[in-house]
Amino acid sequence: MGGPGGQPPDGASEGVPGGGEDEYRSVVFDESFIRAARLQELSAQERLADHAPAVRRRHGLQRSLSRQALILVLLIVVAFGTAVYMGIHRPNRQTPLPRAEPLRMTVIPLAPVHPVPGAGKARTLFTHSPAAQFRIGAAGINLPASRATVHFSEGQVVTALSTAKDYLVESSLNPDVLSGRAVGSVRLLLDPQQLDQFDRSIDHPAVDGRHAPTGWLVRFDHTKAELADTEIRVQGTLHATEISPSTLEVTSDHTFVYALRPAGSHGPVSLFTVRRQLVFRFDRADLRLHQADLFGAYVQAGPLSCSDDSADRLRPLLAGQKAKPGGPHAGTDPYATGRAAELCGTLSASAEPTLP
Repeated sequence: MGGPGGQPPDGASEGVPGGGEDEYRSVVFDESFIRAARLQELSAQERLADHAPAVRRRHGLQRSLSRQALILVLLIVVAFGTAVYMGIHRPNRQTPLPRAEPLRMTVIPLAPVHPVPGAGKARTLFTHSPAAQFRIGAAGINLPASRATVHFSEGQVVTALSTAKDYLVESSLNPDVLSGRAVGSVRLLLDPQQLDQFDRSIDHPAVDGRHAPTGWLVRFDHTKAELADTEIRVQGTLHATEISPSTLEVTSDHTFVYALRPAGSHGPVSLFTVRRQLVFRFDRADLRLHQADLFGAYVQAGPLSCSDDSADRLRPLLAGQKAKPGGPHAGTDPYATGRAAELCGTLSASAEPTLP
């Protein structure tokens, strides 16, 4: 017999060069093909087990696909996160912050023609004055019905109106502010960009249309006058409108009537009237922080003497006192609508109590 490398007994097959090996070469599987096969024959020991199938499925390809899918998802997440980050933190792109305008203010003293009427009780004066039907305190500052605008929701409009009301209450009705003892509650309601102007007005008052404390708030010279009745009479209106896609504007027009007496005494009581026409502006940051940009203030107050400086504090003429000479001749009624006289006006007799 021939060895393993010998020829077949009948010699090499005809028509097959090099022997019979080439006949089966097309069905010979290399090692890489076997490793990639999804079915694998079990060993003899594994086939002896009961109910064991003859082959088992190989999971190498499935694990490979799962790993590839996970890597693909991670790449997508990283790419998306990078795009978002670059969109938010794009170099050299800065979002401009809205700039609060300086407050422009006008304070008009109203001088009486006759001596200031007085009485023993504030109620008597209120009953015989145009303020007889006014409401008391914050109840006289009513919020109107509100609707959403094009770019602001109804809730944002209500917030603007409520903030304007809070400012009016703190700057016109707070006893500590009226006496000049405090200004903090008013300051807290202002846009931070206006605080420098406000602080300068309080610390260094000036009659320049920008730095008069009486443009920001109502306060009396506590050495001359004090409240005789804490029930301050109030009447007026609030109105909100959208002036740009980023700004709401609230206009207020209120008349406040105070009962005063000489400081530190129980002398006769007189009335003092302040009409405040204010313009507030709110951006979305102001609405979120419950703050306001006070854009304009037009104030009429009397009885005052035209010659007295009313920029720092109001120095009312009290019961029986007369205005110093040199005032205007035309009468101005702070209860009437419309524009008041410039610089100094005359307090109309119709604006004062008419006592029997």
